Amino acid sequence: MKIGVLGTGKIVSTVTKTLAELECTECYAIASRTIERAEEAAKEYGYEKAYGSYEELVADPEVELVYIATPHSRHYEDMKLCIEHKKPVLCEKSFTINSSQAKEIKELAAREGVFVAEAIWTRYMPSRAIIQQVLDSGIIGNVTTLTANLCYKINQNYRIIAPELAGGALLDVGVYGINFSIMHFGTEIERIESAVQFTDTGVDGMESITLFYKDGRMAVLTHSIYARSDRKGIFYGDKGYMVVENINNPQSVSVYDLDDNLIKHVDVPKQISGYEYQFIECIEKIKNKQLESSSMPLDDSIYVMEVMDGIRKQWGLVYPQER
Repeated sequence: MKIGVLGTGKIVSTVTKTLAELECTECYAIASRTIERAEEAAKEYGYEKAYGSYEELVADPEVELVYIATPHSRHYEDMKLCIEHKKPVLCEKSFTINSSQAKEIKELAAREGVFVAEAIWTRYMPSRAIIQQVLDSGIIGNVTTLTANLCYKINQNYRIIAPELAGGALLDVGVYGINFSIMHFGTEIERIESAVQFTDTGVDGMESITLFYKDGRMAVLTHSIYARSDRKGIFYGDKGYMVVENINNPQSVSVYDLDDNLIKHVDVPKQISGYEYQFIECIEKIKNKQLESSSMPLDDSIYVMEVMDGIRKQWGLVYPQER
């Protein structure tokens, strides 16, 4: 399937190297806001075509799937553009800047009969099932709590701290912590409590979020753009605990008993980069004429955006586009 890419940011390099190793994908076209940057990226990453506007790329009849790698603030309009041109879409997280936009995209995609999915890679990885299988085995007993953190030193990047680009820790790294909890604890959340530290530009720089579930379980999440954390996800049960190495790209699962003895260890299968799974699934769905991903259906994308909307409401954080 011929892939067209909107945007030329850092993530495109890793994604392109992944696509080049897959038999089911072809790095066909890339677009930027200037033809000079597009041509530079096409040469650097190995794309056949370069376009100086997103409109030109989606108008190309050869493009079969568009991967959107633009800032959060552009996702809504870029997805609309693709859908209006009948181009299937795989859009980077966070899906949109709020749930209202996400709902509009779902409605438009359904009306136009176009496949759309959110490219949050952890939803598609084999590690997701591995983690769940270990939990479901009962090896750590009744699980009541999970903690997860994802922090990177990225505040030097303008996109991360710019309100007009929907910057901040929540939409960039917090979305992984929230998805990690939802994937393994579900969506029956009773209430959410949070605390935030703002940047000088007015977006969230670091936060702690606690999800209280209706069945009494609790998920405690920490996110920051100022430092690198260990990125662990830990599940606590009455027979032991389980440690997931790196919730952003799980590498292994280790299980310990109540005396801290390692009783089980599972390594995640070798992968190209981890990005391959989302493309493989989306291509399969498109070829089977399905309009959504099963790993990340649009209702799940909308739900995650609703959770983040509620958290931002607690903080009083409103992006300029929402005013």
